[in-house]
Amino acid sequence: MLYHLFSYLREHFTLTGAGLFHFITFRAAMAVILSLVITLVFGKRMILLLQRRQIGETIRDLGLEGEKTKRGTPTMGGIMIIAGMVIPTLLFANLKNIYILMMLLSAVWLGLIGFIDDYIKVFKKNKEGLQGRFKIIGQIGLGIIIGYTMYYHNDIVITREVKENTPILYSATEKIVSDPYTRLDDKGQSHTYVQVKAPVTTVPFTKNHELSYSKISSFAGEQAEKWLTPTLYILFVIFIITAVSNGANITDGIDGLATGVSAISGLTFGIFAYLSGNYIFAEYLNIMHIPNLGELSIFVGAFVGACIGFLWYNAHPAQVFMGDTGSLALGGIIASLAIIVRKELLIPIICGIFLVENLSVVLQVAYFKYTKRKYGEGRRIFLMSPLHHHYQKLGYHESKIVTRFWIIGIVLAVLSVVTLKIQ
Repeated sequence: MLYHLFSYLREHFTLTGAGLFHFITFRAAMAVILSLVITLVFGKRMILLLQRRQIGETIRDLGLEGEKTKRGTPTMGGIMIIAGMVIPTLLFANLKNIYILMMLLSAVWLGLIGFIDDYIKVFKKNKEGLQGRFKIIGQIGLGIIIGYTMYYHNDIVITREVKENTPILYSATEKIVSDPYTRLDDKGQSHTYVQVKAPVTTVPFTKNHELSYSKISSFAGEQAEKWLTPTLYILFVIFIITAVSNGANITDGIDGLATGVSAISGLTFGIFAYLSGNYIFAEYLNIMHIPNLGELSIFVGAFVGACIGFLWYNAHPAQVFMGDTGSLALGGIIASLAIIVRKELLIPIICGIFLVENLSVVLQVAYFKYTKRKYGEGRRIFLMSPLHHHYQKLGYHESKIVTRFWIIGIVLAVLSVVTLKIQ
């Protein structure tokens, strides 16, 4: 809103400082500051309100050290995170930008599903919360919207250089949506570009980076490719959003773990968004240029600021838990960011913690069922799943577990950024 106000003032009046809102870096910094203020200042009041209303977490008896002290800790703190993201984004971002609109939708959509789940647990005294199938339906619904929008919306394009003896379009599902235009590089040489509507993603560790989803469906022939490609793409988006959202939900088992890992992952995708949205950086790094993507930096700034502000109260010993209101939203936001930035194939690296936590549960359950069927008794790979509980059972303090998981998350984030130059 402020972005549009100051854009109007800059266009029609001479107002000192109005031009600052033209710069993405300034607005991203302001989003970080405001999100911190919202979560730190108003977060304290919200925690007191939750305590007065006795909106506390019900802790299962897992035989873990310190779990009894967590009982009654206020939950549904994810509302703080969502407010810390949404309000700065509404104020400082360009609300006509399709990428911003998709991220706001992701935050509110999954935040609402998580809120309903927490509401049932706390107020209806139902420990199971919202039935799993309804959560999955909600995640699938968001996946369909994000996938369909990414594939068909006219504002979602990439830039390709026009070169002699090199095709501009790689399949029947791609189309040129702009007239050719020229730009000068740092050596003063002229290059011609066009904007292309193409279902492509980034492949790490390869020279040209691009992979078209149409190649997966090309075996079916040109006619079938036109409907098979969007179908496969949307199904893949649904899988990503569901998997990462549930991964964040599973990771949110000890104080500060999901919050810190989410901030690291979100910041990494924010760096990719800024670099890919700037044609100078994109050309220098030889990566895909995605027009108008840099605007996502404002949302990511608010996202990281909200996570850090919430971490102030969520670090051990936690004064508040995010609940499913926060964890489902955080995972869904990170998944949507990966898809929009076209770095979904980097999810196993950037979201490595979520992946390992998810796999630990899947492997534990599968192995238990297999051994019970084969030997008559269930056996376990880990002392307890998810993985962070395994280390708690080994005697590690949860602060040490969280810190080490953060370190691993940072290493994975740096590795993913390095892939920009490894080609």
